Amino acid sequence: MAVLYEKVALIGLGLIASSMAHAMRAAGLAGHIAGHAKTMQTRQTALELGICDSVHDSAVGAVIDADLVVLCVPVGAMEVVAAEIAPHLKPGATVTDVGSVKQAVIAAVGPHLPQSVAFIPGHPIAGTEHSGPRSGFASLFRNRWWLLTPLPGTDPAAVSRLRALCAGMGANVDEMDAAHHDLVLAVTSHTPHLIAYTMVGVADDLGRVTDSEVIKYSAAGFRDFTRIAASDPTMWRDVFLTNKDATLEILGRFTEELFALQRAIRTGDGDHLHAYFTRTRAIRRGIIEAGQDTDAPDFGRTPPPNRLA
Repeated sequence: MAVLYEKVALIGLGLIASSMAHAMRAAGLAGHIAGHAKTMQTRQTALELGICDSVHDSAVGAVIDADLVVLCVPVGAMEVVAAEIAPHLKPGATVTDVGSVKQAVIAAVGPHLPQSVAFIPGHPIAGTEHSGPRSGFASLFRNRWWLLTPLPGTDPAAVSRLRALCAGMGANVDEMDAAHHDLVLAVTSHTPHLIAYTMVGVADDLGRVTDSEVIKYSAAGFRDFTRIAASDPTMWRDVFLTNKDATLEILGRFTEELFALQRAIRTGDGDHLHAYFTRTRAIRRGIIEAGQDTDAPDFGRTPPPNRLA
């Protein structure tokens, strides 16, 4: 593919940023990839791995002359970064982000950016439980959805160009309203993560089950909970603090459903349980048919992907 942005600046060099760098390089989408990370260790690792063409001690240094700036820091840190880089952004540049909450990002970042740049919030629905620059790989976004939430009046050409970049990295691209995005993600990601954290915490607190038994006899369900619960704690802390209304709404609905199932188990209502499980099983079939997972058995886990492929 042709170069879409002569210079891309990645602020934060974790899983998503490093995967973007690998994917952009593999597809020839960026002329120069600049990066910045808060810690010297992460910057040195990024240099060692050759993730970026240049790695900078400051976010300001990375964004100079950048045509695209991608905020890949936790949601709670985005306002500080936006305020720092705003005076140094190239007129005509595009600023986007990869946070899984959109209304809070718009409120935190938008007021700091000059009118001369296009701010197009984004969210790649892709990831693993791993973090850091060593965890990235080029195929992370392949056949995954990348949601954009452009603000009213955003330059259509800038949106089209960013869509092309996301598609060039292998993603399916869609646009939606920021508030609707936050509600959808509360259902599909945020609340499931909270439930996973809770279930792993219950196992940790249950004195009648030893740590060795939890580890040795983990069935698929609990094992998958532990995988989700291993996600970056800083990122998820910020997600729940910034998308609390939508998450609390879905948690309320979840509690109602849980009480209904609790009552069915207590009263021996097998018909209710069977009907409920049949309905929810269909959701899994829909995910597979949409190409967002495979029905292949995975009880032993597939080996980790080639981190550069």
